[in-house]
Amino acid sequence: MSTCSGNCESCSSTCERKDMIEKTNEFSNVKHVIGVVSGKGGVGKSLVTGLLASKFARLGYKTAVLDADITGPSVPKMFGLNTMASGDGQYINPAVTASGIKVMSVNLLLEDRESPVIWRGPMIAGVVKQFWTEVNWGDIDIMFIDMPPGTGDVPLTIFQSIPVMGIVMVTTPQDLVSLIVKKANNMANMMNIPVLGLVENMSYAVCPDCGKKINIFGEGKTAQAAVEMHLPLLAQIPLDAKLSALCDEGEIERFSMDYVDAAVEDLRGKYIK
Repeated sequence: MSTCSGNCESCSSTCERKDMIEKTNEFSNVKHVIGVVSGKGGVGKSLVTGLLASKFARLGYKTAVLDADITGPSVPKMFGLNTMASGDGQYINPAVTASGIKVMSVNLLLEDRESPVIWRGPMIAGVVKQFWTEVNWGDIDIMFIDMPPGTGDVPLTIFQSIPVMGIVMVTTPQDLVSLIVKKANNMANMMNIPVLGLVENMSYAVCPDCGKKINIFGEGKTAQAAVEMHLPLLAQIPLDAKLSALCDEGEIERFSMDYVDAAVEDLRGKYIK
């Protein structure tokens, strides 16, 4: 277990995690699964998920997003998905975005998108597992799982039930958030899930007049945390009004800046075949 890569498909070990992994259905073949994680909410996990998925789709990868944030789903809004998911009585068909990304989220199953999901943890975890086993994903090169914040039932279920090859952790520049990220990193290590790197969101703002970078939250601490945890800093995403507007309009796939390009190249070079 100490040398576990997180890829149960190529592993000959009979460890506990492999025994608990759920298989997809006969219509689904997902090659790589990456979780997008943080220790707390509001740091931009869904944003990072959307940017990474959009970039991989533009590069020609068959891409999917499993929205595991059941009580606070934002992925459908970001991608402009307004219709409900369909089904054939046996499996659910995911929604498909403008660029061909397949998406499954609880908001695609609710007639009223503003209805709160008031469920206990085990039920929420069970729904996430169903999104893996009962959705007709088809052939997928890379799936991103937009995780809920924290280290509770859903992350535990995902780490134990889905063959996650690794996670990307999202943080913001403040000391407090970096501390919480270390808790998430420790959980991943305890579950033998590789941490592929850190992404710092809201890193800075750019003055529209002079182009100077302004550290609104002070000097970022993520680079230091990455060194302490021996992890790569994959990206630093600034506050960007255009990006925020595109997310609000359901047009994240149209965003063309290179904020996550280095992260995508790092993931492609090391992990995505």
